[in-house]
This record gives sequence, C-alpha cells and structure tokens, in this order.
Amino acid sequence: MQASIAFPAWLHGLAIASLAISFACAIVIALDELRHPQKMWIMALVWPLTALFGGPLWLAAYYAWGRPGNDNPPFPAMVLKGSSHCGAGCTLGDIVAEWTAFAFPTIAIWFGWQSLFSDKIFAVWVVDFVLAFLFGVAFQYFTIKPMRDLTPAEGIVAALKADIASITAWQIGMYGLMAAIQFLWFEPTYGGIAQVATPEFWFAMQLAMLAGFTTSYPVNWWLIRAGIKEKM
Repeated sequence: MQASIAFPAWLHGLAIASLAISFACAIVIALDELRHPQKMWIMALVWPLTALFGGPLWLAAYYAWGRPGNDNPPFPAMVLKGSSHCGAGCTLGDIVAEWTAFAFPTIAIWFGWQSLFSDKIFAVWVVDFVLAFLFGVAFQYFTIKPMRDLTPAEGIVAALKADIASITAWQIGMYGLMAAIQFLWFEPTYGGIAQVATPEFWFAMQLAMLAGFTTSYPVNWWLIRAGIKEKM
C-alpha cells in the first residue's frame, strides 16, 4: 500500500472547503425538492448529484432552470440539463466504484490490477466506467421511457442510443484531467498520487467532473438537436 502523501496545508484546506461547499449545495437542492417535487422523479437525483461536483454553479442552474415551472429554458440550458443527466450517472458510478474498490481491493485485481495494470488506479477506472455507464443508461431510461411512452425494451434501446456517446465523451474528459492532476501535478510535486480516502482525491475528482461536463456538452448539444436525447 502506498504511503500517505503530505499535501500542503493550502491544498488540503482548499479541498475540504470545496467539498463542504458542494455538499451543502446538494443538501440545499435536495431540501428544496422536498418542497417543490420534480415532475420526473429521476431529476430529484440528478440535481443534487451534479451539485456534488458543480457546487454553487449547479445550485444557480437549479434555481434558474431546474425547479418545477421552469419549463421553457433556452437551448443551451437544455443541453446543460442533458449533460448533467449524464454527469449524475457518472458521479454516482465513480463514488460507488472508488469506495467499493477501496474497501475491497480484490475488485481492482478482478479488473486488471497486477495483471494488466501495475497501478491500481487504472483498474479502478475500468470499474468506474462500467458503473458510470450502467447508472447513466438507467437515468436516461427513466427519462426517455415516460416522455416517449415506450415499452421497457424500447426504452432501453433509446437510453443506450442517447447515452453511449455522451457518457464516453464525459469519461474522456474526466479521465484526462484526473490523470493530469494525479500524474503530472501530485506525483512529481508531492511524491505520489492522492488516495481515495483523502479530500485531495475528491477535490481532483470535482475538477475532473467539470472537465467531463466540458467534453460531453457539445456531444449532448448534437444529440438533442438530432432528437436522440430529449429536450429537458
């Protein structure tokens, strides 16, 4: 097991503050949704989950376009909501995958650690992708199926069409920045990468999720324009 890294106090404090603020934003949204229920129950999960990485930006977006009654947002806001839908699945998948692999390292071995990958982080990324994809498709299914009045089988096919490109684009941006932070910043500067049970790891994940949103946004723009994803 890798020894703990001594991150500087400023980075440690910044990470804790960013995580605390974002968690508070998620709580504010969740409490507001209790008073103002979403028309689609799945969106009651999407907004708090995306606030975990987006913090005040997603809190502002929720109050501008996410509450019931805000039914005609501008097209860029529709794309933000569509991308956030994908991001919520990715966020939930990453949280579950990272903590599960932390608690049970054997899972990382099943996915290639010590055989395909010398570093555990890459094996866990495989788990991240699988779970993010499954959660993302599930989130999309519970949006598309009722909006289009589809059968379960038709809903699954539609959800796959809507989210394969979107989730892949998100994960490319997320993995790219996470790798840059871990291997081009943390490792050469502080002597190692951030581990899951540290605020620095999850702060890096917040930044990586924002990168994922950036890379998936144009893909979602095209998917919505093409009618593959629903306007929200």
